[in-house]
Amino acid sequence: ADNSEIRFKLCQDLWHKIRVLQDELNRKILDSLLDFTRKCSSTRQHSDWASQMRASEIPTAALVLGVNVPDHDMTFQSLSELLQQSVTPHVASVQAKECGGEGLLALVLERLMDTVVTVDDEEEEETEQTSTQLHKSVHCSLSTLCDWYNAKTMKSKTGTPGKKRSSPVRDDPQQPPVVIIFKDLEAFNPKVLQDFILICSRYVERLPLMFIFGIATSPSTIQHMLPHSVSSLLCIELFQSLSCTQHLATVIDKLILTPQFPFKLNGKVMQVLMSIFLYHDFSVRNFIKGVQLALLEHFHSQPLSVLCCKKKEALLNVMQLSHHDLESIRHLLSFRRYVEKQEPQEQLNLFRDDTHLKEVCQKLIKDLRKYHKNYYPVLRCLHTLTSSLPRYPLGKQVRELHLICLEKNVWENEDYQTAMKSHLSPPESQTLNEVCYYSSSATVRRHLNATPRTSIQAALSSPYYYLQNESLKTEDGTVSNAAPDICIAYKLHLECGRLINLYDWLEAYATVVSAAEGNNPDSDNVRKVEEVKHARFIQAVSELEFLGFIKSTKQKTDHVARLTWGGC
Repeated sequence: ADNSEIRFKLCQDLWHKIRVLQDELNRKILDSLLDFTRKCSSTRQHSDWASQMRASEIPTAALVLGVNVPDHDMTFQSLSELLQQSVTPHVASVQAKECGGEGLLALVLERLMDTVVTVDDEEEEETEQTSTQLHKSVHCSLSTLCDWYNAKTMKSKTGTPGKKRSSPVRDDPQQPPVVIIFKDLEAFNPKVLQDFILICSRYVERLPLMFIFGIATSPSTIQHMLPHSVSSLLCIELFQSLSCTQHLATVIDKLILTPQFPFKLNGKVMQVLMSIFLYHDFSVRNFIKGVQLALLEHFHSQPLSVLCCKKKEALLNVMQLSHHDLESIRHLLSFRRYVEKQEPQEQLNLFRDDTHLKEVCQKLIKDLRKYHKNYYPVLRCLHTLTSSLPRYPLGKQVRELHLICLEKNVWENEDYQTAMKSHLSPPESQTLNEVCYYSSSATVRRHLNATPRTSIQAALSSPYYYLQNESLKTEDGTVSNAAPDICIAYKLHLECGRLINLYDWLEAYATVVSAAEGNNPDSDNVRKVEEVKHARFIQAVSELEFLGFIKSTKQKTDHVARLTWGGC
C-alpha cells in the first residue's frame, strides 16, 4: 500500500509505548529488591554486634509474586538485568526442572563461573584430556567458587589476579554480593534445597551469598519446606508483589481507558482477552500480548489505520490519502451511515469529490478525538457515582463498566437509566471508528486461546499446510502416500472401528509406503514387511498413542483401542 511505511512507523511507536509500560509494571518491587541487596551488602562492613550476627546468616528475599506464573519469567529476567547493571555481576537464576538430585550446586557454579563443572575426580580427568574443551573444567564445590570469587574481585581491584584471601569478605567494602535466584521455590525438592542451604551457610564468612526465593503461593511455603534448623540460617525479608488483578487494572488504565493511546479494542475483543485472563492463566503478560497481536493485525490489514495516531498527525495524514484510500473510507459501514443522514447534494459530493471528502474526514477525525476525550472522564465519573449501588452489575472495576459501554447503550441498563446519555454512546456509533478500533475477536481468540487437539488433527490430516511441500498437496482432502509416517498411520486408523488390528494396520501402512516408493503393491516381495518399515510403523503408532488417539487394550493383545472419532 502507498501508506505502508507510515503505518509501520505508527505501529512501532505504539509498540514501544506498550513495552515501556511492561517494564514499569514491577518497577516498584524491583527497586525494593535492589535496595535490599545493597543494604545487605553494606551490613557486612559494620562491626557492631547486631551486624555481625546478621552477617553470619544468609540474606534472603522472599518474593511473593502470586499465581500468574507466566509473568514470573519476565519479572526475574528484569531483576537479573537490574542486579547485574547496578549491584553485582555475579547473579545466577535456577529453576527446579533444571536441577534434580545433586545438580543444583553444579548448575549454580556453571551459571556464576561460566565454565564446565565436574562432579567427581574421574569426570574431571576425562574432561581435562579432551582437546576440544572450550573452558577449563572445575570441581563441584563452594571452595572452588570462593577461590574464583576472590580471584575475580582482586583482579577487578588491582588489574592482576591476587592470592587467595583469608580474611572475611565483610572487611572489604569492594566485594559485590553473589546472588542466587530460585525462580519457583515450591517446585524444588525440599531435601536438595535444605542440603544446598546447609552447605552455603558454612561459607558465608568467605562468600557474600544472597538468596532470592520466587514464591507463587504463600510465604508459609518456606516454613513447610525448611525445618527450623535450616530456616534459622537465613535472614529472610518478605516482598509482596502487586496482585495480577492490580497489574491488569494498571495496564487497562494506561492502554485502554485513556485518550492518549489512539489504538482501541472493541467490546468483543476485550471480552476475549478478559476471559482468557480470568479463566485461563491470570497472566498480564499474555493480556498485553493479545493487545500487541491486535495492534499488529490492525495496522497490517487496515490501510486506514494510518489515521490511528495523534490528532495533528491524523489531520495531516488525511490530506495525503490516495484515491484508493478514500474509496475505502466510502465503503466503511460507519461512514455509509453518516452519508445516509446527509442531504442529497452532500451525499453526491462525498462520493464524487475527493477534496471535499478529505475536508469532511478531518472534521470527523476531530469529532472522534473529542468523543474519546469526553468518554473516559465521564466513564470514571459514572463509575464513582454508581460503584456503591447494591445492583451494580459486574463489580466495582471500572473496566467492567467500560465493557458494558462498548457493547450497548449503558443507559438502557436499569442500573444506569439516569446516567449521562454525545458521552457514553458505543464507539460503533461514531463515524470512522474503524480507523482506530480493532474488531476481529475471532483472530485474537484463534491465536491466543489454543485448541491443541484441533491443531494436531489438522496437521495430521493436512500436512501440506504445515510443511508446504508440493508432493503432499491433494485436492480431495486425502493424505498423500508421500506424507510423514504418522500422517499415513493416522489416516488409516480413521478407516477402522473401535478396535484396530495391529497386523492389518501394518499391512495397509506397508502397502501405502511401498506405493510412495514406486514399487508395485501387488508384488509378493513388496508385501513382505521389511524391518525398516516395521520400525517406522511402530514409531508412528507410539506417537499416536502419546498424542492420545489410541491406547492398549486387554480385550485383545494384538489390538489397540481407538480413542477419537471423525476427522478435524
